Amino acid sequence: MGQLPSKPRGLPRVHFSTNEERPGAYRTDSRRSSIYSTLDLVPQLENYTSTLPHQRSRGRPSLEALRKTFDEGHEEEPSPQQKAPVRFGWVTGVMIRCMLNIWGVILFLRLSWIVSQAGILLTCLIILMSVTVTSVTALSISAIATNGRVTSGGAYFMISRSLGPEMGGPIGMVFSFANALACALNTIGFAEVVTDLMKEFGVVMVDSVNDLRIVGVITVTVLLVISLAGMEWESKAQYFFFAVLLVTFSNYFVGTFIPPGEEKQAVGVFGYRSDVILTNLKPDWRGAGNNFFQMFAIFFPSAIGILSGANISGDLKDPAVAIPKGTLMAILWTTISYLGIAITVGSCVLRDASGNMTDILMGNITDGCVGLGCKLGWNFTECIESHSCKYGLANSSKVLGQVSGLSYLITAGVFAASLSSALGFLVSAPKVFQCLCRDKIYPYIEFFAKGYGKNDEPLRAYLLCYLIAVAFILIGDLNIIAPLISNFFLCSYALINFSCFHASITNSPGWRPLFHYYSKWTALFGAVVSVVLMFLLTWWAAVITFTILLFLFGYINYNKPKVNWGSSVQAGTYNLALSYSASLSGVEDHVKNFRPQCLVLTGPPNQRPALVDFVGSFTKHISLMICGDIITEQDKQTRAADATDWLVKWLNKRKVRSFYTPFSAVSLRAGAQHLLQATGLGKLKPNTLVLGFKTNWRESSPEGIDDYINTIYVIYHPISYDTFDSNNGLCILRMMDGLDIFDQFDGEVNESFEPDKSFENDTQESPEKASDNTQQAKTVFQNDQGKKTIDVYWIADDGGLTLLVPYLLTRRKRWHSSKVRVFIVGDEQNMEEGRAEMVALLKRFRLDFNDVIIMTDSEKYPQARNLNRFADSVDPFRLHDEQQEGVSVEELRQTAPWKISDKEFEVFKPKSARIVRLNEIIRRNSQHAALVLVSLPVPHTDCPRVLFMAWMDTLTCGLHCPTVLIRGNQQSVLTFYCQ
Repeated sequence: MGQLPSKPRGLPRVHFSTNEERPGAYRTDSRRSSIYSTLDLVPQLENYTSTLPHQRSRGRPSLEALRKTFDEGHEEEPSPQQKAPVRFGWVTGVMIRCMLNIWGVILFLRLSWIVSQAGILLTCLIILMSVTVTSVTALSISAIATNGRVTSGGAYFMISRSLGPEMGGPIGMVFSFANALACALNTIGFAEVVTDLMKEFGVVMVDSVNDLRIVGVITVTVLLVISLAGMEWESKAQYFFFAVLLVTFSNYFVGTFIPPGEEKQAVGVFGYRSDVILTNLKPDWRGAGNNFFQMFAIFFPSAIGILSGANISGDLKDPAVAIPKGTLMAILWTTISYLGIAITVGSCVLRDASGNMTDILMGNITDGCVGLGCKLGWNFTECIESHSCKYGLANSSKVLGQVSGLSYLITAGVFAASLSSALGFLVSAPKVFQCLCRDKIYPYIEFFAKGYGKNDEPLRAYLLCYLIAVAFILIGDLNIIAPLISNFFLCSYALINFSCFHASITNSPGWRPLFHYYSKWTALFGAVVSVVLMFLLTWWAAVITFTILLFLFGYINYNKPKVNWGSSVQAGTYNLALSYSASLSGVEDHVKNFRPQCLVLTGPPNQRPALVDFVGSFTKHISLMICGDIITEQDKQTRAADATDWLVKWLNKRKVRSFYTPFSAVSLRAGAQHLLQATGLGKLKPNTLVLGFKTNWRESSPEGIDDYINTIYVIYHPISYDTFDSNNGLCILRMMDGLDIFDQFDGEVNESFEPDKSFENDTQESPEKASDNTQQAKTVFQNDQGKKTIDVYWIADDGGLTLLVPYLLTRRKRWHSSKVRVFIVGDEQNMEEGRAEMVALLKRFRLDFNDVIIMTDSEKYPQARNLNRFADSVDPFRLHDEQQEGVSVEELRQTAPWKISDKEFEVFKPKSARIVRLNEIIRRNSQHAALVLVSLPVPHTDCPRVLFMAWMDTLTCGLHCPTVLIRGNQQSVLTFYCQ
């Protein structure tokens, strides 16, 4: 056969584009048919942009369409193009924003003082330590940002989509609040500089405090107007501030090379001198509590601006490229600038100077002169000894202005730095908060999710952030709140780094970042260091931060929002489950660890809530529960396509910890047999079959009865698998007073609860609505049982399952007050001895069952009316072959093989009488019990199926409480040994 050429003629080349600004053009170019069918399309990007949960791809045909459609075209008109929103590249959108936020007022007002305290070397170490933390975090941000498309939301979006809503929600809330507070802090920093200038010129509006508030409110209002004008105006303002800062830095570095005059020397500025450099290399700690970590705590908040670009990820052209490149370049340039200023200012300025022109030394007289100024021709001894120096690195916050060529340009730089940071935080907080509100994780905040304009601007969130900033500006003193801001940002760094580490270590196939220059261990290091720094900087602020986060985490964990973001936590959970399941496979079963792992034949679980609630009462948080739904050919026609999804939702709404497994089979018996073999994983396999009692067996078809009984026989006599030993226990639940379990075989309405009228009348309801109505049904197992009794009729030793189930029930809150009574068969002569032996056995089993009752009259013959009632119930299913002369049993069997012959009835008559008598005892003793458990007789191979069905019916009839027929697999599930 010939090979298909690599470039066949007539087939167009497909060029994939990642330009999301031109969706219409992309659709026109890429929607090409494959060589198999005109409907079967070639791979295209748009089919993968809707892979989020509960969203369907727009263009890809379904498998059913591909199978049923032959050679049909598949054309779609291109969507109308709208005016493109404003989008930023990596320079303007990320790098400049991050640099403006990192260049804060600390650079201009506090860095020189840190150099005076820690010296040049330790100051450079402080800067490099801060850069290490931010750089590691930037690498983690880069990895997360390139692992799929990042929309708006910044740090919150990255953390929530990586670690899930439980971790992302709290950090989104506190991070938004921290950005709003940071806006207020930077605005106050600007207002303080303005009011100081006003004082120098003698301008006072009210007083110092109120002047600060007035200037601050006016400033943040102007910033709000710029933000509301749109991202274009906001970006233009940032460009202006960036240009001012570049001029300021140029002015400063040029000033360091200008020979200082006597006025500058009086304030401690002497230019580059080796003796000044050597003196300022070493630290000179002054003041109580000033040390290396204190200086680090003061400097580190200047580095918290690395998330400014990521916070507006929704306004970037390509976040996967812009965030890594812009953030890392911003860290590089700001690190160079900080190191440059720290080294140059420490090389040019003394620690102490008086600013007094008369302190210049005349001649070479240096007797009694103290300090380095003596060698430079100045005598600052008096102010040094009296600690009254007003100038120099250690005393003045205006050192950079004194060194620079034009001091007022430094003031302009302070303005630009504070205003750009305030504007950046004012824009970041609403963007992050809008994304949080749209996720609907917390109540009452969805109002702020609405966006306006082509850029989807969160105007409502802008106003909220503005009000928060104004409120804290009016307070005027944020010294207590300021440490919380640093802790909030550090907590964000920790979670971002941990997100990267966790996503890497879980080995999820979905973790495929395009940015490869990261390591999971550096990410873990960044997370640990961030947490350590939170406590080193301000321990009480760290405690408050974690308390707030735990409260917000607890709320989300309790409400469990209905979101699925494919987080690394899910991948980690899968890995743990897989690892533990595999490890269990190599461990032999031990009687001490036995748990009733139940396969419950519920059919659709919402139609048998009583059966679901009963099994859930003793398996929740303890053992495995699987709701098996056996679907026959008749059921397939009425089964909705999404039935599995909404039935799982129904179980979750009912807070039942169970798996749901639908299975197609020709009959109930075949389905149960296959489910017992196929369900589960390793050691997590069912060992107990639970089903409901077939109350309408008398009206059912012979095939229905036979199918039901054969399902029970699977437990004891596996059919078609000669070497297979099912080794399972069995529970059959019967509900009385109209609470009978739904008859699966005849398709009747579920009688285990009273459905809503809407459910009865509207048969065309959607599955979701039907599920909601069904959930309203309550069963007896959801009620508090109070001090009622649980009566256990332990007729046969089945290994202890009959005792274990009621014990597990009493561990539940609803059954905790119930008293368990154990009934056993005995004779009147040895009654006390038998009771003592049973009490001792129960104590050895560590079961708190002290009420043991000996049934001494179980061998008595039952009352005639009860025995006649049993005979009447079986009579329609008897052959009455002895009354028909000339006809053999075999001939009658051919027409009714399920019926009971007279010989069989007589053979099993003694056992039938004992069962009728046991029912009389149960009805006499357990009329007011909350639950009755009775040992199920093992069906004999020769016992007719209808007769066994009549036995089960007789055992459980006449009671007004749920009754369970239970039987273990004859292997011990209880032990009194420690090994």
